Amino acid sequence: MFERSSELFDEAHTYMPGGVNSPARAYSAVGGPPPFIKKAEGPYIFDEDGNKYIDTVLSWGPAILGHAHPDVTEAAKKAVDRGSTFGAPTEIETEMAREMVDRVPGLDVLRLVSSGTEACMSAVRVARGATGRDKIIKFDGCYHGHGDSFLIAAGSGALTLGEPDSPGVTEGTARDTLVANFNDIDSVRRLVEEYPDEVATIILEPICGNTGCIPPKDGFLEDLRDLCDDHDILLTFDEVMTGFRVARGGAAERYGVTPDLYCFGKVVGGGFPMAAYGGREEVMRKVAPDGPVYQAGTLSGNPVAVAAGLATLRHLDDDAYETLEATGQRLEQGVQEIIDEHDWPVYQQRVGSMFSIFFREDAVDDHGDATDCDMDRFVDFFGHMLRSGVYMAPSQYEAGFLCTPHSSLVDTLVERIDDALQATFA
Repeated sequence: MFERSSELFDEAHTYMPGGVNSPARAYSAVGGPPPFIKKAEGPYIFDEDGNKYIDTVLSWGPAILGHAHPDVTEAAKKAVDRGSTFGAPTEIETEMAREMVDRVPGLDVLRLVSSGTEACMSAVRVARGATGRDKIIKFDGCYHGHGDSFLIAAGSGALTLGEPDSPGVTEGTARDTLVANFNDIDSVRRLVEEYPDEVATIILEPICGNTGCIPPKDGFLEDLRDLCDDHDILLTFDEVMTGFRVARGGAAERYGVTPDLYCFGKVVGGGFPMAAYGGREEVMRKVAPDGPVYQAGTLSGNPVAVAAGLATLRHLDDDAYETLEATGQRLEQGVQEIIDEHDWPVYQQRVGSMFSIFFREDAVDDHGDATDCDMDRFVDFFGHMLRSGVYMAPSQYEAGFLCTPHSSLVDTLVERIDDALQATFA
């Protein structure tokens, strides 16, 4: 099934660490060579061995309209014909910024960058510059890219500094990162009290997507907002994954909580490398050249990426979000009927067009719950899904995604999940 992909993987390993350009692509957790992709169209992806899959990875989230949407590709092609990069201002950058500001509550001013990691790194720098404080609070299991400040593991308890989670991250960097538990406001409150007037920002994925899809408990985001207000801490939403996916204005709109700073990526680039950070005007005016906090990028606001991203956002109207929500609901209902019928130790969670199937009996509220899942069963399930023609993330810790063209494939997807679960628990 993967003969050609296996050959390509062996060759790639000669020239690249692990044979891939991002570790999640290596299939280390599930075994075997990863399928090497040849092309994609709509809700489908095709590998070099001629296999066709229903794609629930969608390039880890960006392809919300499906792959190779004709209007998005046409916008990119026209932009390329005008020149692929200028390193100078363009009108379309302002159009993009205006479109984003119009959609997102509390987003007054923004800066376009090239990756979600860059957006998160920059937002933290701005928060530190604006507050004059050094420490940040992140949450165990939330991923904000591979910046040094974020590759920090939880220590022995809530009242502790984080510990480097990767060689190359210094202990000095780790000392400025505090790690709390997602959905546990008391763990955050204790850290704020332990380090009074030292925390610049609390940064989180408002919906965890890198430990599987984990929504915030009722009141959690509101409590974070109140805590930040009480202690003059800036609240940062990393909406790289949720932005323009779970609602027109992202998770902030969906839950009615407005942060001080945002980070965006994935959907906003329409499948091209583009991201953004932004927030309240008084904070973002600290960024150079308006203020002293320096950040720059040669390809920031790349005209091809901006054209594709703008075309994507303009397609994401109310009808598109209604389609995505309805598709998610139908998938959730179908899968839940299967789980209820068999009483398997399986639990699903969904927010909009993000979803996860966890191999455990009850809800997953934080990273600790996610690590308590039956990983062996997940690997078995993953293999059955791949062989049945469903391309999904090769990790229990990753959310799945739906796109608008999935609306016609929900029944097929539910049937294949049913078959894979039957085989897994046989």
